[in-house]
Amino acid sequence: RWEFKHPTPFLRTREFLWQEGHTAFQTKQEAEKEVFIILDLYAKVYMDLLAIPVTKGRKSEKEKFAGGDFTTTVEVYVPINGRGIQGATSHHLGQNFSKMFDISFEDPETGKKTFAWQNSWGMTTRTIGAMIMIHSDNDGLVLPPKVAPIQVIIIPVGITAQMDKKIRQEIIAKTEEVMKILQNSNIRTDIDLRDNYSPGWKFNHWELKGVPIRLEIGPKDIEKSQVSSRDNKQRL
Repeated sequence: RWEFKHPTPFLRTREFLWQEGHTAFQTKQEAEKEVFIILDLYAKVYMDLLAIPVTKGRKSEKEKFAGGDFTTTVEVYVPINGRGIQGATSHHLGQNFSKMFDISFEDPETGKKTFAWQNSWGMTTRTIGAMIMIHSDNDGLVLPPKVAPIQVIIIPVGITAQMDKKIRQEIIAKTEEVMKILQNSNIRTDIDLRDNYSPGWKFNHWELKGVPIRLEIGPKDIEKSQVSSRDNKQRL
């Protein structure tokens, strides 16, 4: 697509990946029913998988798919700028294109040639852009828990070269204990035990990866039976 000058990553790009479907039905009622089934499916992808609230609706005559009977849409509201993003669309094409391309069948009751009732529907990689805009914060990317490969990253802190070996082992043992508790609850959890990087470097690394929850465990945290969380920087 070369018809615009200022592409925006993920939201409006010259090239994008597209999940698209085309269906044909014997009756108008069957076709219209599917339009709203797909619309609900797309809404569930946003709300249940990506944790993004959406509004379902119908496009105006000017905005509907050209040549179609009507277009339904899920719209994402972006609070930071007060604008909406078209999340996905489900179109009822009627018989307009089936008549144009002679997509027909023999009616099982009358035996007459009948044109199919068609739908088309799809969503694009714009969905990723909407997810980033809704969930990211000033520190970096935040992936919704259901799509995050790692939901919780545990980082030991306060470890120094001069630290007593026993205390160091105690910190690592505590992080492993917390990890097992979370993993036993089916939470995808990992520990960053790399000792050639500082805690600050690790924080930035996992923020870029979009891990939604970071737990920091250090000597004082063990002493007070607490952890520090990434999302609000508070100790729990």
